[in-house]
Amino acid sequence: MTTDIGLPQMRFRRDNVIDTAPEYDVLRANAPLTRVRTPAGDPAWLTTGYHVTKQLLAETRLGRSHPDPENAPRISDSMRFGGPQGDHATEADLHKLHRRLLAPAFSPRRMNLIADHISDLTDQALNDLADLEPPVDLHDRLSFPLPIRVVCELLGVPLADRDRIRDWSWEFASLSDHDGAMAAGREMFAYMAELVARKRVEPADDLMSDLVAASAEHDLLTDMELADMGMNLLFGGHETTVARIDYGTLLLLTHPDQLKALRDDPALVEPAVEEIMRFSVPVDDTFPRYAHADIEVGDVTIRAGEAVLLPPSVANRDPEVFPDPHRFDIRRRSAQPHLGFGHGPHYCVGSGLARLELKAVFGRLFQRFAGLELAVPAAELELNEDRFTGGLRRLPVTW
Repeated sequence: MTTDIGLPQMRFRRDNVIDTAPEYDVLRANAPLTRVRTPAGDPAWLTTGYHVTKQLLAETRLGRSHPDPENAPRISDSMRFGGPQGDHATEADLHKLHRRLLAPAFSPRRMNLIADHISDLTDQALNDLADLEPPVDLHDRLSFPLPIRVVCELLGVPLADRDRIRDWSWEFASLSDHDGAMAAGREMFAYMAELVARKRVEPADDLMSDLVAASAEHDLLTDMELADMGMNLLFGGHETTVARIDYGTLLLLTHPDQLKALRDDPALVEPAVEEIMRFSVPVDDTFPRYAHADIEVGDVTIRAGEAVLLPPSVANRDPEVFPDPHRFDIRRRSAQPHLGFGHGPHYCVGSGLARLELKAVFGRLFQRFAGLELAVPAAELELNEDRFTGGLRRLPVTW
């Protein structure tokens, strides 16, 4: 039996752009799974502990769809991220199909084949950065251009359209401008629908062409579904990496002992990337999942239809799994993996690509720009609090 009277009200305020809100530590100390009220005012379950988050990330009875979407709990007014998505009857089958079709494009073998190309693109981006007169906004000049180029090449999207994609992504992620997000979503969907039609006539060596070809064998892959799938890949395929380049740079610049360790031993780039993924907090919130049946978690029952929030960045600060969790340590070793890429059936299919990009950036950036430093005090940096994707508004640097 639960009561929704006096529930903790999200969104919790952060003390700075680097740390999680302190309320999460308080909630975790009391219970790793607790009832809260979302920023939209609806009741939901929130996980703050690592083990329960990992358990529920793997739970097949949780999904993004809801049998009664009009009355489902929401976290915001965001068209795509604030409430339920997808068809309740087909969500599970579509999810399995998507994973099966995308797996070859993101397989370890495929990532090994494109690793050198990612390195070349990173060198190009750093060359372009070196041609500028500092100070510059690293977010605008590196963190965004590199991932958007990679995802455009992967999908077969013309690089010339990257500025349009950036504008659409910015509006689409809004938590406050519902009409603007809807308009951006419609334009991005129409763009991808046009790309799908083009790939049917002029297929090429890219992922969208492969998906269009595969649709002939799968009734669920209608042109509308392909366009929506492409839209999600385009948006999700760069936003996460953009934020982690920003945060990784900020973390290393504000932890000079860790930066020195990385410069002294380039082999630390791999554990550095994992610690950046564990430690960075682009957003406090996460999109809601919904129980498709009653789920027992210890002595708690999550009822069918209830919303569940599973923020990985909060679970990644659980001291039971990560000792001294608020310390950034690129030499950290843990028996448990971080949840920065999720877990279970919803583990990020593009994690291998993101790791390649992050390793390429952090294996080169501080070697190439030995004097790189923040151009403003870290306390002056601002979060995109009105965007689902969060992250930093700007990252001014000099050298």
